[in-house]
Amino acid sequence: MPRSSKPAPRPDSGLRRAIASAAARLMAEEGIGDYGSAKRKAARQLGAGQGEALPTNDEIQSELRAYQSIFQEDEQRQRLRELRGIALQVMRLLEDFRPYLTGAVLDGTAGRYAEAEIDVFADSAKEVEIFLLSHQLPFDLAENHRLGPDAPEARLRLDWGGDPVLLSIYPADAERQRRKNPHTGRSAHRARTSVVAELLEEIGN
Repeated sequence: MPRSSKPAPRPDSGLRRAIASAAARLMAEEGIGDYGSAKRKAARQLGAGQGEALPTNDEIQSELRAYQSIFQEDEQRQRLRELRGIALQVMRLLEDFRPYLTGAVLDGTAGRYAEAEIDVFADSAKEVEIFLLSHQLPFDLAENHRLGPDAPEARLRLDWGGDPVLLSIYPADAERQRRKNPHTGRSAHRARTSVVAELLEEIGN
């Protein structure tokens, strides 16, 4: 008789939830901004093997929101208000480059170590750099780990009154292209200046 095949073992849902919770804590408390890095570090801390099913980014984000609401509610709300205010100021200054807010400051999960992430569009990265220099705004080149069609031409880390703002500079004709969020792997959400102003007004109430 043919030997019956055994069903594949089901992932340990308890371990999966524990990894998601630990990853969320690392993001909230240690400032790890990448979901993949956070889940891998959390899995190592919990002794999970490489074959264990890791939680999805959505599962980690859900745990992150829960952690922030329980342990960092007032702090996180204040920091989010500050970062959206900073983003709005920078976007208004860079209006000629069609800025969009993206990342954790937009989706509401920005915590104590977060920075505002803004996409801008220009004929060249040098054009943005010259603009910043003409306004005496200090900046540094940031590492660009992204490859492929979603990769920006350059990334600059702007010092805005002591708070970092990450500018990703894309070609002018790339504004209509849909890109993935480098942290979550999903389609990136982004918002223009008017939307950010509305979000800032909402969180201030």
